[in-house]
Amino acid sequence: MNRYALAVHGGAGTINRNSLTPEMEDRYHQGLQAALQAGQGVLAQGGSAVDAVTASVCALEDEPLFNAGRGAVFTSGGLQEMDAAIMDGATRAAGAVGGIFGPRNPILTARAVMLRTEHVMLIGPNALRLAKDEGLPFEDESYFFTQARWDALQSTLAMRAAGQEDDDPARRHGTVGAVACDAQGNVAAATSTGGMTAKAPGRIGDTPIIGAGTFADNATCAVSGTGHGEVFIRYNAAGEVAARMRHAGETLADAAHHVVMEDLAKHDGSGGLIAVDAAGNVTLPFNCEGMYRGWVNQDGTLETSIHQESRRVECS
Repeated sequence: MNRYALAVHGGAGTINRNSLTPEMEDRYHQGLQAALQAGQGVLAQGGSAVDAVTASVCALEDEPLFNAGRGAVFTSGGLQEMDAAIMDGATRAAGAVGGIFGPRNPILTARAVMLRTEHVMLIGPNALRLAKDEGLPFEDESYFFTQARWDALQSTLAMRAAGQEDDDPARRHGTVGAVACDAQGNVAAATSTGGMTAKAPGRIGDTPIIGAGTFADNATCAVSGTGHGEVFIRYNAAGEVAARMRHAGETLADAAHHVVMEDLAKHDGSGGLIAVDAAGNVTLPFNCEGMYRGWVNQDGTLETSIHQESRRVECS
């Protein structure tokens, strides 16, 4: 039996240390801890990696601090369009959705695509029809509205109207995700996002694109990315980590470091990723100021981090 392991992220490049109050910092740590505990509860009972990442991402989607589900950002048209994906490393089965609004947990709709259809991705109304057919919970606009996200949209639109460019990564990306290795040595990845603040309506980022923002294969690793989605797509970021392990014989840590610090960082690809292999090794590199992240394994030590330092919680 393998040692299980789980890692989660709540977005990278979105954290200005000077503007993060102690109260907000505590809330972020609590949100990450809740997501880790949700997934660990599955793994500790001998559950699958797929079920664990689903549980963790649902918890992150329910927390409005993070840019997914309830905390999704707005498009330039003032709407919310959400993307999500999940992949099972044991079978390479995958499911993804793009540009949806309504389901409380977009990751559950992505999972329904994987389990209930012969396809990998559905978008828009057809994805919503599947969610309704599966009896998944829906919410109205008021549930998904957060004042902070709305204010961020208005600020971005005002800058654009004034002809100003803003390179603040917080406006370009924000995502949640989870990767896990279960006691059977199977890995899985799940990722969910509201996309970029003031993105063009209909824009799809790397999150639902298998091999770009989400990937899992028992032979190598499971990866969930967070960053400048267009660059993650161009450099096939998640799949490249696995490719470097498979073809170059690199370790998980070395492969992930190269992708984040070389392929992405040198081409305007701010962000990071979390990854786990079938032996339960975990790595969480990022090339920006910080990344909301956390990890836990069966020794019971849960850690969460935003910048370089971390908080440890001994789990019962």
